[in-house]
Amino acid sequence: MKKHYWALVAGVVAVAFAAIFIKKAEAPSIVIAAYRLGIAAVIITPIALMKAGTELKNLTVKEYLMAISSGGFLALHFALWISSLRYTSVTSSVVLVTASPIFVAVASYLLFKEKITRRILIGIVVSIIGAIIIGFNSWVLGGASVKGSILALSGAMAITGYLLIGRRLRQKMGILSYIFLTYLSAAIVLIIWALIVGGSFTGYSGFTYLMFVLLALIPQLIGHSLLNWSLKFVPATMVTIAVLGEPVGATILALAILQEVPSGFEIAGGLLILGGIALAFSKNEAR
Repeated sequence: MKKHYWALVAGVVAVAFAAIFIKKAEAPSIVIAAYRLGIAAVIITPIALMKAGTELKNLTVKEYLMAISSGGFLALHFALWISSLRYTSVTSSVVLVTASPIFVAVASYLLFKEKITRRILIGIVVSIIGAIIIGFNSWVLGGASVKGSILALSGAMAITGYLLIGRRLRQKMGILSYIFLTYLSAAIVLIIWALIVGGSFTGYSGFTYLMFVLLALIPQLIGHSLLNWSLKFVPATMVTIAVLGEPVGATILALAILQEVPSGFEIAGGLLILGGIALAFSKNEAR
């Protein structure tokens, strides 16, 4: 297997560890999100200034504002999704938050008049049925699980804004400049958010701080970077469908590490959501 396919697999595996590190960290959700993006921004900043300094100087005010807005959506995504893991299982949370390609397809149609083919429409319907099944499972389990599912689905909606803006910016902006601006702006938003709600950045155990660092290094910098790097060598369609391996990997890790056993409803609903997305974005349907 060629190295870019190995990189794609490694990226998906790295991202799958995010939910485990979050579950293990004993800190408020907003603080975990702030540390994740904050550490990533600290690491990427000197690299971006050295390698992409010229490009950053030549960006227009509009491009800066769009990148900052993208970072705002990214901050909202992580705040919502990480919060969801406090209320529901890893399987439900990760499956629902991975439904973002469906929201991107719908938003692209409404905002940019991009065509929705029959295959995409069928995929959306199948995914919605899967989400309803997981929602029913959450309702049976009680209010906290319902809240977690709603937060995860809201996180998927939030990342849609990040992806749509990123699609426009990445046509002209290099990957290093883009992730520097989005990670930094997202980190600033999350830090301010945490301070406003009274979150503390100190006083946690050494193990929790280790989880913060691992979360920033493995899923954020290594995982996301490998997926973005793969886009240069692998069709975007393949990357989109490969990311569907994240819920599978996260579920296996949750079973092995957290002893979380997925219910029949979660498995059935998850398979429908992931199958619907794979159907919608297979062959030449992905943009």
